[in-house]
Amino acid sequence: MADYLVIVESPAKAKTIGKYLGKKYIVKASMGHVRDLPKSQMGVNVEQNYEPKYITIRGKGPVLKELKTAAKKVKRIYLAADPDREGEAIAWHLAHSLNMDETSECRVVFNEITKTAIKEAFKTPRKINMDLVDAQQARRILDRLVGYNISPLLWKKVKKGLSAGRVQSVAVKMIIEREKEIQSFIPEEYWNIQARFLLGKEVFDAKFYGVDGNKVDLKTEEEVQQILSKLKTNDYNVTAVKRKERKRNPVNPFTTSSLQQEAARKLNFRAKKTMMIAQQLYEGVEIGKEGTVGLITYMRTDSTRISETAEQEAREYILKEFGEEFTRQGKRVVKTDKKAQDAHEAIRPTAVEKDPKTIKGYLSRDQYRLYKLIWERMVASEMAPAVMDTMSVDIEQHGVLFRATGSKIKFPGFMKVYIEGTDDGKKEEDRFLPNLEEGQIVKNEEIEPTQHFTQPPPRYTEARLVKTMEELGIGRPSTYAPTLDTIQRRGYVALEDKRFVPTELGEIVLELIVEFFPEILDVEFTAKMENDLDSIEEGAKEWVNIIDNFYSSFEKRLEIAEDEMKEVELRDEPAGEDCEKCGHEMVYKMGRYGKFMACSNFPECRNTKAIVKDIGVKCPSCKEGNIVERRSKKRRIFYGCDRYPECEFISWDKPIARPCPKCNSMLVEKKSKKGVHVECSSCDYREETN
Repeated sequence: MADYLVIVESPAKAKTIGKYLGKKYIVKASMGHVRDLPKSQMGVNVEQNYEPKYITIRGKGPVLKELKTAAKKVKRIYLAADPDREGEAIAWHLAHSLNMDETSECRVVFNEITKTAIKEAFKTPRKINMDLVDAQQARRILDRLVGYNISPLLWKKVKKGLSAGRVQSVAVKMIIEREKEIQSFIPEEYWNIQARFLLGKEVFDAKFYGVDGNKVDLKTEEEVQQILSKLKTNDYNVTAVKRKERKRNPVNPFTTSSLQQEAARKLNFRAKKTMMIAQQLYEGVEIGKEGTVGLITYMRTDSTRISETAEQEAREYILKEFGEEFTRQGKRVVKTDKKAQDAHEAIRPTAVEKDPKTIKGYLSRDQYRLYKLIWERMVASEMAPAVMDTMSVDIEQHGVLFRATGSKIKFPGFMKVYIEGTDDGKKEEDRFLPNLEEGQIVKNEEIEPTQHFTQPPPRYTEARLVKTMEELGIGRPSTYAPTLDTIQRRGYVALEDKRFVPTELGEIVLELIVEFFPEILDVEFTAKMENDLDSIEEGAKEWVNIIDNFYSSFEKRLEIAEDEMKEVELRDEPAGEDCEKCGHEMVYKMGRYGKFMACSNFPECRNTKAIVKDIGVKCPSCKEGNIVERRSKKRRIFYGCDRYPECEFISWDKPIARPCPKCNSMLVEKKSKKGVHVECSSCDYREETN
């Protein structure tokens, strides 16, 4: 007979913890929250200090019954939900549902699911932290007051199924404002002059810098011609050579935000997928004879610090695998952001000796890739800086100055293990220059002026949006992924080529919220509210006061909106073709996965069609149909024959309208981190396009 009952959120976590605790403990899963505000009503009594009305979540009756039965058979119950506000609230709800003494020392928390961490945690159980619970309640009630008041208004004035929330509305606003910047952007012309020089047989490139030592920006072709007219011969003087040694420090271990950004850059993971896989690695994976093992520390954190034990483990591993010169000297300086709660360590492997290659066979492909990213980042953070030899060379003729820069890795340091990704996908590479000296003469082989135009700011990727939200103090580690998921499910934004674009629906809803509830969209207001929630967690502020300060003005705006908000008619855009089933006009509709075509005679006719785009290429398979661009349910672009299902040709790469000159097969455009190139679908023919 077990003496103790331990309750966690998930079966995977229960299995891992049960293995460490032994026979005296029975470990069961609550499957997340057991109580919540009701879905069918507000569930917040505004007149009674915003008292929440909690009910058992539908479907959780059997789970609760099982937990109550188990609770009667043991001497003591421990609540071991995740170590954050949400986990604290789950523990509090469980204590209430099981009629436990909420002031008893029943709460057990740990940042990693390892034998040592679990054993230590159970030595020092504590009371439920009501400040943490109140902070979570305040967020939940605040979001309920906003959502359950504005959403019905939007249903009445715009269409059913819409929603509004504090953080999601600000995220939509950011995406729409970026789109407006792009639309209003006026390109400006500018020119570069690229030159190729020879020193003996060695070739190197340089760029035009300026005239008579002063930097000059070239705006027109006329200015370019004036510069070129000064150049009389192919002989140029090397007027300056500067050599420097530059150190490059490793980046910190991952926070939630930086993990989501890097997983997007390097693994092409959406934020939601990153968090799902990280949860699996945290809760435990079956590792051969070891059984279920938690591989990473808790994945919702804004801290970059790691424990001294983990630091020492990493340093010992580096010393053994790479040698003393690769081991960082002194302690890593951890700068804590003012907005950071710093409640948990950075995301790191629970045991450095479990390097990715030794456990690869036990992980799924995605688990392995994410674990490898986390492991490499943490290990690299404890390694020595990289040392770069840099070189800058000035090359001149008649006052016209060209500058060449080069660099090479003198000592790789942490770069032997890990290099941070970039948003444009470019990798850092050695740029070699010949061993030039002042006074040398170099020969010009080629001068090429090129016209360019300034580009508008790029649309937000998921990674860039998360980074910007974090910088502005909007949301917290646990809210980024759900927020991005919500604004897409509601149809306010769509992903095109992995970048957010606003929909017409998103623009309409935002316009109404801007007019009647401007504070909801105020970035500073939203960031201040997050700080207030942090203050509740720290016990510095009362949650009822925070809610009341917000709701007193919000309620007045709500009354005005009820009276003055005009109904918006969302007219379907004609698709320019008739329904092949009933002859009525087809129109564009907005669905969960973006726009699609539907019959205007709905509900009598329920014909729908995906929107396809003809790319002007004949089908290489059937020779009769045309290749069209389509989108999968996950909004990934692919190419297929318009005679489908008669012809089942499909390609994830874009076919182009000419055959391979080598074998006459289909040529396709291939995208990579370096850009776009054309290659043959059958042979090794390849050509660069940019």
